[in-house]
Amino acid sequence: MRILCLSLSMVLLGCQPAVKEQPVTLSSPAWTDARAAQQGLAAGTFTSEQLVQHYLEQIAAHNLQGHELRAIVDVNVEALAQAKLLDEERAQGKMRSPLHGLPVVLKANIATADQLPTTAGALALKNHLTAKDAELVKQLRAAGAVILAKSNLSEWANFRGEDSSSGWSALGGQTRNPHVLTHTPCGSSSGSGVAVAADLSLLAVGTETDGSIMCPSSINGIVGIKPTRGAVSGEGIIPIAAAQDIAGPMARKVYDAALLLEAMLTTEARQKLPASLTAAALQPATSGKVLLVRAYDSRNPALPAILDKTAAVLTAAGIEVVTTDQWQLPGELYQAELAVLVYEFARDLQQWLTDYDVPAAVNTVQKIVDFNNAQGETALAFYGQEYLEQAAATDLTAQAEAYQQALTRSRELAEAALNTYLNDGYSAIIMPSYGPAWPIDHVNGDSFNFGTSTAAAVAGYPSITLPGGYDGVLPLGLSVVGLPWSEPELLRVAALLEQQLSAYRRPGFVASLPSNAEPAVKSE
Repeated sequence: MRILCLSLSMVLLGCQPAVKEQPVTLSSPAWTDARAAQQGLAAGTFTSEQLVQHYLEQIAAHNLQGHELRAIVDVNVEALAQAKLLDEERAQGKMRSPLHGLPVVLKANIATADQLPTTAGALALKNHLTAKDAELVKQLRAAGAVILAKSNLSEWANFRGEDSSSGWSALGGQTRNPHVLTHTPCGSSSGSGVAVAADLSLLAVGTETDGSIMCPSSINGIVGIKPTRGAVSGEGIIPIAAAQDIAGPMARKVYDAALLLEAMLTTEARQKLPASLTAAALQPATSGKVLLVRAYDSRNPALPAILDKTAAVLTAAGIEVVTTDQWQLPGELYQAELAVLVYEFARDLQQWLTDYDVPAAVNTVQKIVDFNNAQGETALAFYGQEYLEQAAATDLTAQAEAYQQALTRSRELAEAALNTYLNDGYSAIIMPSYGPAWPIDHVNGDSFNFGTSTAAAVAGYPSITLPGGYDGVLPLGLSVVGLPWSEPELLRVAALLEQQLSAYRRPGFVASLPSNAEPAVKSE
């Protein structure tokens, strides 16, 4: 099994202690959160320029040196100048938004009109500069965010070929998990997740087709939100498939993720969402009914205690908890999903290559396949390009009817799995997000044990993952899933769990685990 921007075959398929969280002091931006940073900037305790300088120093110390995290592929040389300008605006009483002066890292498949290349980690797009910002980048700039850097990712959002190692790209190398450096960061938004988890940035944007925000957030011990389909514009993002692709925030706290997401919302989302996201993130839930999925308890020895505590916390807050040990999606769903993704990859990637003026030598999917073959292992190290080849061979006209049938069927199956509960009075479904990180393996690829992102990803429903607990020093996340446009309610539930579980920890940057300390993994 493998992680792309998706998790298609999931159903089939003596170390030092972690560093505990310490109180943040406003005298230093290290390990701060967004609310503390907002307070520090407002009080003049530190400036946006100093905040950005802190993260630039952390990147210099630990991206290619130190812990060698390889989370960042390009740093914005204008970041300090942007921060200084925003400090001057603040001093003049001009505040663009609550995000004003806060640094954000963007995944390297998101177009920016600056000197930061947009590459998807692929050698074929090395140094490719775009003349325009993606829509979400325009929004972030208007909100006063500082674009700090671009992050590494699983190449082509992990839709290049089979048996890949999550977090690896030809341009960025292998991103490493800051909790245990020999272990996967998961993908495809690996660099975004690690940048936030390791304090290389305050905030980051990832993208997801199926699992690429949820998995790296869960496995790196942070918060990630995959929003409702249509809540964030996909314009300008190197695609896999419009049916499922969406960008979302990655942060250390629920409020921080809500703050970033609120700045990226489309006009449609602002009209349909019933409440402010940041306000919801500050109002832990006190009522409602949730389904707690216990179907994965046997998959990891740490999960039963985590879910027992979760149930107790919810009940104590006045939330009705119903449990089930039945949760399995039909294999037909994964097959239909893959058919949709390959077809749309052929269609949507070609459109992006055209719209964003990619050089003629690699401006079609077939030319990219040919380029990679000509470059050999320089472009195709460790695994192949089966998905690119399938996309290049796709006849969009001849396969249109089969594609439409697969799209309809995949959504029917995904929605049915969720609506069974969500249309029966449940405000949310809560379940483990993914199993713990596994050792990086460039020979055999990823070694998933389980993941639960697919139903929400295919249906287009919102989901939030946040720290739930640990298997030793490896994080385990909890997912909160709801109906479309239910983000405020999900954020209230997530805020309650964050507050009462207190499961966030700073990573320990453990060099490796002894073999007898590896998590007990069971694969399906």
